[in-house]
Amino acid sequence: MLDTTRLTGPVAARVAHEEWGALANELNTYGNAPTGRLLTPEECRRITDLYDDTERFRTTVDMARHRFGSGQYRYFTHELPDLVRELREAFYPRLLPVARDWADKLGKPAPWPDSLDEWIGMCHAAGQDRSAQILLRYGPGDWNALHRDVFGDMLFPLQVVIGLDAPGTDFTGGEFLMTEQRARAQSRGSSTTLLQGHGLIFTTRDRPVASKRGWSNAPMRHGVSTVRTGQRHTLGLVFHDAA
Repeated sequence: MLDTTRLTGPVAARVAHEEWGALANELNTYGNAPTGRLLTPEECRRITDLYDDTERFRTTVDMARHRFGSGQYRYFTHELPDLVRELREAFYPRLLPVARDWADKLGKPAPWPDSLDEWIGMCHAAGQDRSAQILLRYGPGDWNALHRDVFGDMLFPLQVVIGLDAPGTDFTGGEFLMTEQRARAQSRGSSTTLLQGHGLIFTTRDRPVASKRGWSNAPMRHGVSTVRTGQRHTLGLVFHDAA
């Protein structure tokens, strides 16, 4: 995978140069897949610095108030920063074949057109017209409960989180967690340390797993372990809008 300290060129080219066959295999096997470095440290700081510019965001969520965990996150307005917009537009067509394959295996509709703009237009027509792109901030003691990001009936089955701070330097703890509910068995869990500028593609709600009768549906949840020290920022790219 693309993993260089110095990155050049537009972020769309960086996303395109990922090893997408290998990433698809990881998604099919585990329900998540780490990418190489997509953003430079300077680009990560540019996004992180936006957090205090409240005009960039449509709302702020205090997780403790809603019993989601502890910490805070903000949803961008539709006027996305260029880096955020470019990343989202670059990922969508690369994730689309996996999304359609999963729908086919589970015998579900695959309503996603080739164009992200067209798909978001469909979301808005169905009443899901609020931006779901998210910037998260965690401090010492903060965490995120295991959950699924379902904002309405119009759903894209994959999303991306990108680490904006350096683990072990800017913060400790704060691993990205996932659990997979398996049929007639105990749940399986995984944890990933998000490196600065690197992404993790993961399942929004559920994914297909092979069974004796073909394919079955495995519900998945994600969250964040407790941050022990420092401050942890991440960027969340969601490919459907919220109701």
